[in-house]
Amino acid sequence: MFKINIVNALIFFIIWIVFMIFNTSKLTSESGKIFTPEDMWNIKRVGSPSVSPDGNLIAFTLTQWDIKTNKSTTNIYLYNLTNSELRQFTQGNSDNSPIWSPDGKFIAFTSKRNGETPQLYIIPVDGGEARQVTKLPVGVLTPKWFPDGSKIAFTSNILPEYKGDFEKLEKMIKEKKESKLSAKVTENRIYRYWDRWLTDGFYPRLFSVDIKSEKVVDLMPDINKFFPLFGGADYDISPDGKQIAITLNSTEPPYNDLNYDIYLLDADGSGKISNISSENIGNDFNPRFSKDGKRILYGRQLRPDFYADNIKPIIYDFATKKITEVAPDIDLSFEELQWSLDGNSIYFHAEDRAVRSLFSIQINGKNLKEIIRGGNTGAAKIASNNRLVFVNDNLTNPPELYIIDINGKNLKQLTFFNKELISGIKFGKVENVIYKGANDADIQMYIVYPPDFDEKKKYPLMLMIHGGPHGIFGDAFHFRWNAQLFAAPGYIVAFPNFHGSTSFGLDFALSIHGEHPTKPFIDVMKATDYLISLGFVDEKRIAAAGGSYGGYLVCWIAGHTDRYACLINHAGVYNLMQQFGSDITTYRDKAYGGTPWDGIEIMQKWNPAMFASNFVTPMLIIHGEKDYRVPVNHALEVYGVYKGKGIEARLVYYPDENHWILTPQNSIYWYNEVYDWLERFLKK
Repeated sequence: MFKINIVNALIFFIIWIVFMIFNTSKLTSESGKIFTPEDMWNIKRVGSPSVSPDGNLIAFTLTQWDIKTNKSTTNIYLYNLTNSELRQFTQGNSDNSPIWSPDGKFIAFTSKRNGETPQLYIIPVDGGEARQVTKLPVGVLTPKWFPDGSKIAFTSNILPEYKGDFEKLEKMIKEKKESKLSAKVTENRIYRYWDRWLTDGFYPRLFSVDIKSEKVVDLMPDINKFFPLFGGADYDISPDGKQIAITLNSTEPPYNDLNYDIYLLDADGSGKISNISSENIGNDFNPRFSKDGKRILYGRQLRPDFYADNIKPIIYDFATKKITEVAPDIDLSFEELQWSLDGNSIYFHAEDRAVRSLFSIQINGKNLKEIIRGGNTGAAKIASNNRLVFVNDNLTNPPELYIIDINGKNLKQLTFFNKELISGIKFGKVENVIYKGANDADIQMYIVYPPDFDEKKKYPLMLMIHGGPHGIFGDAFHFRWNAQLFAAPGYIVAFPNFHGSTSFGLDFALSIHGEHPTKPFIDVMKATDYLISLGFVDEKRIAAAGGSYGGYLVCWIAGHTDRYACLINHAGVYNLMQQFGSDITTYRDKAYGGTPWDGIEIMQKWNPAMFASNFVTPMLIIHGEKDYRVPVNHALEVYGVYKGKGIEARLVYYPDENHWILTPQNSIYWYNEVYDWLERFLKK
C-alpha cells in the first residue's frame, strides 16, 4: 500500500511539473516574465513636478491603481535635490496639484479627503497636519499662489445665478441632482464635449481665497466664458499680483465655434477684463508673465480649421501693446512654454520625428537647442543650479522623474518607482525604421518585436494605426495602447507614422486635409510590404488595428483590401455622415472635403460606409457609450452591416466608458478581448 502511494505520488508530481512548465512557458521568457495588462495597471504613475522657490525640493504626485476596487490612490511625494532624499509627504488617497508658497514653507494642494469634491488644503513643509482652507459645494481645481503668499487662486464650476452666494449654489446643485427632469435643451452647435454635456448651465470661474480668513472671492463675476475644453484652466498671475492672464473662449452663444484668446483680468474681484489677442482668428493659450511683469509669453495657432496647426510662441509687450512672433520660420509646434530665469530664452516641449523633446530658444529666435531627445518628455520645470526637472517615458519604460543641465549635460534619473516591477519583465526589442510610402515619401515607423524574437522564424504581425489623424505613435509608454502588451503574446507590432502625422513638419500633417484616407492607406499598405520583405513576417497572419481615426482607416481598409486576416476597430469612424452628430462638427468640411449639404459627393468618396459591399475581413468592434467624439452608433452600424452580410464580427460595448477605456478592469478585459481575437485568426 505504501509503495503504491509512493508511485502515485511520483506520477502526480511528474504531471504537476509538466503542467507548471507548460503554463509557465506562457508567462515567462528566457530571462523574465511576459508583460500582462495586470502588470501595466500595477505601474505607479508619476505626475508633473512642482519645484520649490529655492529650486532644491520637488513636489510631485504618485498614483497607484487597485485593480480589484477599480480605484486609484494619489499622494504627494518630495524629492530633495541636495541630498537625493525621497519621501512620501501626504497620506491621503486623493491629494493632487501640489504648489509651493512663495516663501517655500507651505504646500497647497487639492484633495477629496473630507468629501466628494476636491477642496483646497495647506500643509507646512517641515511637518504638521494639513489645514482645509475651502469648504465649498463645488470642487476646487488648478490652484496657484499669489506672489505675496496671502491668497491662493483656484478654479471651480458654478451656476452663474448663484451671484456669489455659495449657500444658494449648494441648494441649486442639490435641486439639480434630485430633479426628475432629464431633458437637455440647446440651440448651440457645440453642446457637449468628449463625455459631458455643456447644457446644464455650469461655467468655470476663477476665484481667490485668503489663507488666513478663508474668505473666497469670485474674480470673474458675471463673466460666463468657457476655459479651454481640451485642457482645463490655463492662467498665470502677474508678479505684482494685480492681474491674471487667462485663456478664455471669446465667442458668444449660440456657440457655432470656440475661439480661445488671452484675456487680462484684474485680480481685485471687480471683473474688469480685456482681450489682448482678439486679432487672431485661431487659438491663443498658455500665457506666462515675464519675471519683471512687462511681457506675456503665449502660444498661438493661426488656422481655426486645422486643430494640429503649429503652435508658435508670441511675446506681448505691455508698454507698446505689440506682439512679436519668436520663431516664425521654425517648423515645430511649441508646447508648455516657459521663460528662462533671465528672461532671454524660452523652454518648451515639441514633437519632432516621433519623439517629444525638450528645447530652448532665445527670444530673438536664435540658437534653437534640443536639450534632451529620446522618448516622451513633458512638464519640465526650472530647478536649482541651471537645471530642468521633467517627466520622461519611452516604449519600454514607464514615466519617471529626470533632471538635466540646461546645456543638455548630466542627465540623471531621480525616481525608480517601477524598477522592481519592470526589471522582472522581458520586453521586446524596439526598432526605428524609415520606409517609402505614398508619393515615395519617407515614412517613419517603430517596430516592437516579441520577447525572445528569433529572426529565423516567421511571426504574425499586428499593424497599428494611430488616431487623430494628426497625432503620432511616438516613443512613449502608452497606458491605453501599450506597444509591449501587444507584442507580448508573440506578435511583431508595427506603428507607422503615415501622412497626416504630426512631428514631421506642418506640410506633412496638412497633406491629407480634405482627403483623409488615400495617402495613409497607401502608407499602411507599403508598411505591410516593407515588413514582409524583412523575411520574418508570415504574410497570411497579419492584423490591422486602430482607434478613432485609426478605426476609420480600419473600416476603409475593410472596403479596399482583403490582405489582412482580421481587423480591430476601437471607437472608429465608420460613416462620415454620423460625424455631424459628434461633439465637434465645425470645419469638418475642410477635413472631409465636403458636407451633407455642400459637396456631399466628395465627402462620400472618402466615407468607409460607402464600400460595405467589399467587406470580407473579420472585425472586432469596440466602443464606449459615453464617446461623444465618435458617437457609439458608428460601432452599432458597422456591426449591423457585418452581421447582415454574414461576416465574422464581435462587438464589445462599454456603457460607462468614453472614447478611451480608462478603468482597470475594463482595460484588462479590453486587452483580453483583443488577445482572443488575434489568437483566433493569427495563430491558427
